[in-house]
Amino acid sequence: MLKLKLLGFIKLIIFLPVSYIFLVSNKITNYIKRQSLHKSSLNDDLRPASTGDQLPDASKEFSASPLKNVNKMIHPHTYIHPNAKLATNVKIDPFTVIHQNVEIGEGTWIGSNVTIMEGARIGNNCRIFPGAVIAAIPQDRKFAGEDTLVEIGDNTTIREFVTIHRGTSDKWKTVVGNNCWILAYSHIGHDCHIGNNCTLSNNTQLAGHVQLGDWVGLGGVCAVHQFVKIGQHAFISGGSLVGKDVPPYIKAGRSPLSYAGVNSVGLKRRGFTVDRINHILDIYRVIYNRGFNTSQALEVLEEEFPATDERDEVVTFIRESDRGIIKRYSKNSVDEDIVN
Repeated sequence: MLKLKLLGFIKLIIFLPVSYIFLVSNKITNYIKRQSLHKSSLNDDLRPASTGDQLPDASKEFSASPLKNVNKMIHPHTYIHPNAKLATNVKIDPFTVIHQNVEIGEGTWIGSNVTIMEGARIGNNCRIFPGAVIAAIPQDRKFAGEDTLVEIGDNTTIREFVTIHRGTSDKWKTVVGNNCWILAYSHIGHDCHIGNNCTLSNNTQLAGHVQLGDWVGLGGVCAVHQFVKIGQHAFISGGSLVGKDVPPYIKAGRSPLSYAGVNSVGLKRRGFTVDRINHILDIYRVIYNRGFNTSQALEVLEEEFPATDERDEVVTFIRESDRGIIKRYSKNSVDEDIVN
């Protein structure tokens, strides 16, 4: 009797570890099979439309390439609509979604959790950071589903949680130029036109139809009213509320937003000679320092100043301003909310 009990105990000691090992082995094998099937399904269902038979009309820039080469640059947990057109060396991190009717140029990197919606046209060598949303429909009650675009130029950086909306039937597209920096949490509304080499610092908010010339710099937390125009090489201090047009080459600050001199530091950095900068200073002395109203100042500039690119640009900008230009700061122009 004792022998039988001892024999049963030995069998139990041997059987339990073997059974446990067998059970664990089966679970590991099943897990590996499920992962393999899941990855295969992702590669089949979520792969980019980059083969010739799917994109017969694609240009060379978005030409066909073997899927195995594309998938080295695109994470398998990315969703790409079959009709999207991606250049062969676009790199996309996981959990990004790219809708149909999208084109992305050579060398562009797109971070995690980016959403690129229908109508986006993104240039070469751009960098789009996590959380950005490109080409969402405009926040405009009149929008009726028109086929509109967002166009982003080459070498532009779009930082975290930036939103850029498609155009409406007014301009049909929203444009961001080459070599721009659009920093975190900024918003570019429908039908805006941003020139080349512009910098929108953190939390800059552009309403619809805003126009920025080349080399414009906006400090953080600026809010720009719809239809405002800002001339090239202008710089606006952080926290500004921009409700009037800002002429080219100047600095603007204070509250309400006012003329604060010529942006001479920025102009020097961009290769303007001292003579050109002094010429611009003379132009703005007439506009802001000699007591003329806007019409009188323009007449003086056209009659007394030689025709130069700078003079003609300033005069044309002011004549074409629909909202009027910002004024010179004075103690009488402070906001009512400010305590003196």
